[in-house]
Amino acid sequence: MSKKALIVVDMLKDFIDANGALYCGESSRKIIPRVRELIEKHRKDGDTIIFLRDSHKEDDLEFRMFTKHCVKGTEGAKIIDELKVDHNDYQLEKSRYSGFYGTNLEKILKDERIIEVYILGVCTSICLMETVSDLRNRDVPTFVYKDAVADFDPEAHRFALKRMEKVLGAKVI
Repeated sequence: MSKKALIVVDMLKDFIDANGALYCGESSRKIIPRVRELIEKHRKDGDTIIFLRDSHKEDDLEFRMFTKHCVKGTEGAKIIDELKVDHNDYQLEKSRYSGFYGTNLEKILKDERIIEVYILGVCTSICLMETVSDLRNRDVPTFVYKDAVADFDPEAHRFALKRMEKVLGAKVI
């Protein structure tokens, strides 16, 4: 049976908690109820739930561009307490922006016979957009929940939503 997947991008303490190393701002806190609601809806519908989790080594080169964050094994790399992960959900640690880089996301989508993907989380202009780009480059119909994504840069957030829709062909809903 073919089905849908919900990808939850980087809803991690370092991004979402006000004291997190790379806090995305109040907009990231505001989406939590909607994210929780959508996870519950997709879970009830029997969809595959995939949590992407930024996870870096202590000396990751990404820290030349961004503050040290989501170091593997630290509290900041954990999913926020407001969201519950079910034993049937997938959790994939990623060390780069796209959820496909260095993970088995492509295999999961194939094995689960996913025909369309819904996506939410942070940061709209970085990890979310790069994952959407890779989904669309694989011709996977992709839907972005605009009321369940956030970014620390409002201008980049607006640009990313527009680019995902106009250039990548995702549906922003």
